[in-house]
Amino acid sequence: LGGTWYWRSHRAPKLTERDTIVLADFDNKTGDPLFDDTLQQALSIQLEQSPFLNVLSDRKVRATLKLMNRAGEPLSEDAGREICIRTGSKATLVGSIAASGHEYVIDLRAVSCDLGNSIAKVEERAADKQGVLTALDKAAKQLRNKLGESVGSIDRYAIPLQEATTPSLDALRAYSMGLKTRMTKGSRAAIPFYQRAVEIDPNFAIAYHALAVAYRNVDDFDRMEECASKAYQLRDRTSERERFAIQANYYHRVTGEIGKAAQTYELWQSRYPGDYRPASGLGIVYSDLGNMDKYLEQARAVMRLEPNYYNSYENLANAYENLNRLDEAEEVLKQAEQRHLGGPFLLMDRYELAFLKGDRAEMTELAAALKGVPGIEDAVFAMLGDTEAWYGRFKNARGLGHQAVEFAERNNDKETAAFYLAIQALSRAPAGNRLEARADAAAALKLSQSLNVKATAALALAQAGDVTAAKAAAAELDEAFPLSTAVQKSWLPTIEAAIALQAKQGHRALDALEKASAVELGTVEPVAYLCPAYVRGEAYLTVGDGQAAAREFHKFTEHYGTVGLFTWGALARLGLARAYALEAATDPAAREKARAAYQNFLTLWKDANPDVPIYKQAKAEYAKLAAQAL
Repeated sequence: LGGTWYWRSHRAPKLTERDTIVLADFDNKTGDPLFDDTLQQALSIQLEQSPFLNVLSDRKVRATLKLMNRAGEPLSEDAGREICIRTGSKATLVGSIAASGHEYVIDLRAVSCDLGNSIAKVEERAADKQGVLTALDKAAKQLRNKLGESVGSIDRYAIPLQEATTPSLDALRAYSMGLKTRMTKGSRAAIPFYQRAVEIDPNFAIAYHALAVAYRNVDDFDRMEECASKAYQLRDRTSERERFAIQANYYHRVTGEIGKAAQTYELWQSRYPGDYRPASGLGIVYSDLGNMDKYLEQARAVMRLEPNYYNSYENLANAYENLNRLDEAEEVLKQAEQRHLGGPFLLMDRYELAFLKGDRAEMTELAAALKGVPGIEDAVFAMLGDTEAWYGRFKNARGLGHQAVEFAERNNDKETAAFYLAIQALSRAPAGNRLEARADAAAALKLSQSLNVKATAALALAQAGDVTAAKAAAAELDEAFPLSTAVQKSWLPTIEAAIALQAKQGHRALDALEKASAVELGTVEPVAYLCPAYVRGEAYLTVGDGQAAAREFHKFTEHYGTVGLFTWGALARLGLARAYALEAATDPAAREKARAAYQNFLTLWKDANPDVPIYKQAKAEYAKLAAQAL
């Protein structure tokens, strides 16, 4: 009995699906730099195929090293064990490769975090360098089984590394260096390594996917689509988890089929519940579709999985803002600040939250803190320009907006510069500055022809009365993105409706906008901010239906957290006043509501530039309404 008890208490414990493991750096004892980082990445890919094992993410590893004051250090066995203990993980995996004559010996060990004893050990040999990946593959599968994963699971979720990645160690090394560089220096610095990987192996699907994500992060959408499409074509040459990532990215970012993207994210999440990426993608999809409760649910899931990543806090705060739950959003940003996350991006998010709460003093303080911060000058000027436009100070807004464009161009970021021009044209076109809006939209299209820019510029041109240019851009969008939810169900109907309103064809505009009703409360890229609702409100004003117009413009006050700094949120208040004024023709009680709504708008714009066309119209309309009351 004593012997049985001793054996049971000292035998290697198997892991459970709830346990997390830390992957230490692979120890390259061969002296051959080809194995540096390469086998570490290969082992990670093999282990991450498992729905049973949970490998601690690189972000959590880096965040924990930072807390240990060891940021940037190699992840040795000792450091891995300390991280393991700090994060409540179960085991540290340690791998090594050594040369033995003409052979290579691969050793994998799983070490208990609390006791430091080995709980699983595997050794495999490769006859030559070309056989190293195959040997590592065999060793990883044996280790998975010894750690408690069933043979059936391993058979199903263990595509050989040469098929799931690449048979080329050189390509895998370049890819691994790209991942490492992205973590330390960002996406732009990582791109050359990913490019080298696909040059060595043109069938390296995961590398194409990494390139697509990197190009999206630097706003190079043409190359993003090209690489994402290539990854999608090669998706069968990956593990299941990476295939989900490739398919979801392709549907979401290339074809724009949000429904298919959602299905892929949902299946990915059900298969790998410990992976934050499907939760993050699902959250964006739900936000795009206007389902803000589900967006919040997924943002909370991401926070649970990645609590040391600023985007987790930013997205959760944004989800609360979209639901007008500003105090909870503020609490989330405070938590990020306490963790020293976000830097200047946290200040920008706090600025927008202060705007939504009407805290002018906080906005002024944050604006002062943000001025001159290197690397974000363009975003800060764009944000301050949007604030000026919200209050009708369009001269200041235009100056700040052009400074944002100049900084973006100075950083060789033409895509961002183009989008700034396009969104400025769109946000201010209804105010009556048609020539400026047309000029900015045309300048945007000269810099970029991406979906983001073209859709925004096309609606701006329609609002500014350049019907010919708007129709041309809309036709190009229709041809290029026939499956896109954003294009087909939001942008094209809204552009068509805006064009119809130029001819005073209100009923035609309303018919066009029927397609947009399902997604109009969402944040479909490139930008949404209830644009279909605003144009529908204008259409109802055109046909003389004040009550229906009021319902549309009310959406801007009901969903102010979604609208944010977008100028149409302020202009919708004037639209509401005009709607009540129409109602007053048949309902005298509506006259007082109209008067109050006009006063609300004119108070908001008390410091507006006096020559803004819509401002002059609003004052004249209010004076007429007041005269009628007398």
